[in-house]
Amino acid sequence: MTMHTADNSGDPYSRQGGGYPPQGDPYQQQHQGGPHQQPQGGWPGQDQPTVQLGRIPAQAFEQPGWSPYAPEYPPQAPERPVPPPRDSGEQAAGAPAPAPAKPAASTGRNGLIMALGSLASRALGFVRSAVIVAALATGPAGEAFNVANSLPNIVYMMLIGGVLASVFVPELVHAMQTHKDGGQAYTDRLLTLCVTILVVLTLGAWLFAPRIVDFYSEFDGVQRELAITFARYCLPQIFFYGVFTLLGQVLNARDRFGAMMWTPVLNNVVAIAVFGGYLAMGKHAYQANEVSSGDALLLGIGSTLGIVVQAAALLPSLRSARFTYRPRFDWRGAGLTRPLRAAGWALALVLATQLSFAVITSLSTSAGKQAFDAHIAGGRGFSAYNNAYALFVVPQGVITVSLVTALLPSMSRAATAGDYRKIGEDLSGVLRSSAAMVVTAAVLFFALGSQIAMAAYGYGSGSSVHDDAMVVGLLLMAFAVGLPAFCAQYGLARGFYAMGDARTPFWLTLVSTGTNAALCWVAYETLPLRYKVIGMAVAHTVAATMSAVVTGVALGRRLAKGAPPAAVPAPRRGDATGNPDATMVLRTDSFAPGADATVDLGVRRDGRRGSGLEGGRLVTLHLGLILACVPGALAAHWLAGRFGAGLIGSLTGLAAGALAVLLSLFLLARPLGVGASVAPFARKLRIPYPTPAPTSGKHRR
Repeated sequence: MTMHTADNSGDPYSRQGGGYPPQGDPYQQQHQGGPHQQPQGGWPGQDQPTVQLGRIPAQAFEQPGWSPYAPEYPPQAPERPVPPPRDSGEQAAGAPAPAPAKPAASTGRNGLIMALGSLASRALGFVRSAVIVAALATGPAGEAFNVANSLPNIVYMMLIGGVLASVFVPELVHAMQTHKDGGQAYTDRLLTLCVTILVVLTLGAWLFAPRIVDFYSEFDGVQRELAITFARYCLPQIFFYGVFTLLGQVLNARDRFGAMMWTPVLNNVVAIAVFGGYLAMGKHAYQANEVSSGDALLLGIGSTLGIVVQAAALLPSLRSARFTYRPRFDWRGAGLTRPLRAAGWALALVLATQLSFAVITSLSTSAGKQAFDAHIAGGRGFSAYNNAYALFVVPQGVITVSLVTALLPSMSRAATAGDYRKIGEDLSGVLRSSAAMVVTAAVLFFALGSQIAMAAYGYGSGSSVHDDAMVVGLLLMAFAVGLPAFCAQYGLARGFYAMGDARTPFWLTLVSTGTNAALCWVAYETLPLRYKVIGMAVAHTVAATMSAVVTGVALGRRLAKGAPPAAVPAPRRGDATGNPDATMVLRTDSFAPGADATVDLGVRRDGRRGSGLEGGRLVTLHLGLILACVPGALAAHWLAGRFGAGLIGSLTGLAAGALAVLLSLFLLARPLGVGASVAPFARKLRIPYPTPAPTSGKHRR
């Protein structure tokens, strides 16, 4: 008996010889051509194998008729049985099959492209926020603009943050793999229906602008009228944000991720130009009555123009992807029930989030108005909360969203093939690889919150600039504690969406947002006036941590159950009894680097399939990274205090403190056993850092 293992590699599951399919996502290739047939005379560079060590999906062991001796060996990703597409003009029997797609770029490369685009956009976003603060401050005028502009922004955050993305990308990928026209007609119908819904939603929001402003705030008098005026100009952004999101998902389903992350740069450039021009004209406003109707027109239309440019900038990438769009209104019987049902749950999730957000904005604007009337230094209302939150979500947007968005098409293909364990393994890998960056950001936020706030918002000629920034710094410290959980929950929720389940994330989010709103109300009712808004940030941290735990447990149980019967791969031929020969099948469920790679005969040692999430290992990893950063955080806080609280001193203290935290992380990571997670972070910073050797398990026959 000849047993083959990987040549010159520590991975016993890597492909060997010249006869294996090309490297890449196996689930992306399963519908691109027929099965890989073994050439006569065996695979090049190998003698004829009798037993092959390789990764075999766990579901295969429960299928009658499976056999390791099938003639299409080596195994390819099993196909999910799907009903034949409905007869239509684009899927007629004589329609030509679509050309095979090119292999997708690696998740790491796609994630890097998106991270760079998101980082550039976020950097300009803070320039934009600084210009807006300089123009309108954080007083009554700034509060009115922020509330008016918040609704389309929050809807966008929910859409781009994964709700419609996570719902539609799996559906588009599935259509591309199963429809003979590559899913073109299906995509046209879906886009037409969604654009129609967006038009109705935007018109309704515009007509009810006064009610929306009253729902989200406690404004009265001139401030309320100014907020309504701003809302009339800003609410059309909902439509253009929605179009941008939908077109971006078409690109993502085709493994083109860069444009969607880079085009927001143009939006920020337009906004900076508009508010910069307002300042250049010698204007700025703190009180609501200082903003004229012409000023409101310029600032409101200018903000919306940036979103229009952002959406239009995707068109060249769509042409490059050879995507053409033709409006189609033949929705009946077109197979849109499933995505619409999922989208319904997704929109319900948006509604639940909006209700929670409405509670927060109403309470925070009321707290800010009371603090202003009591002459308490620093803006302590919604603007401060919103500015701190904008800083807080940067690591999630740059790191977690980029990596998980790049991974979502692959997870969707794995779900289509019924390989649920791969979803858990992929998510676990992303959370491990991003842990060092996320934890470092959280520690920096907590240790240097005031310095970061001054660097981002310490501009303008107003007397309250420093006090406003200090309040933002305190809020950022309160948010920072929950950053790792916040990022983890985002990634874990995408696992449900990859399986086509939008209902479970809705109920999980309902628990999280309900907890957040309830705790915000408690903070508002019980804390002193100057600490009310800070207590609301603490409420967000508690809710995010609870949400990550609940989502992780729920997803782990779902993945451990395996694919439902409709998603289980079609059975392969077996022996006379219809079962695999368990004495000849060698496999391992411990695929993670450093895990025990003991080979079992068909099942895990504990008899369970497992989810692949490795929750205990992830928690231990994050705790180790926090311990590695703590000495540096103490040093950073001490150093930052030596340079003063002004803008220049804050920038200098921020640079010195960041170096102290990084030095502590890199020195203590290996002794604390978390060096494997820190090594990729060091490589991104171009810092030489030895990668710990993976622990290799022993194989037994």
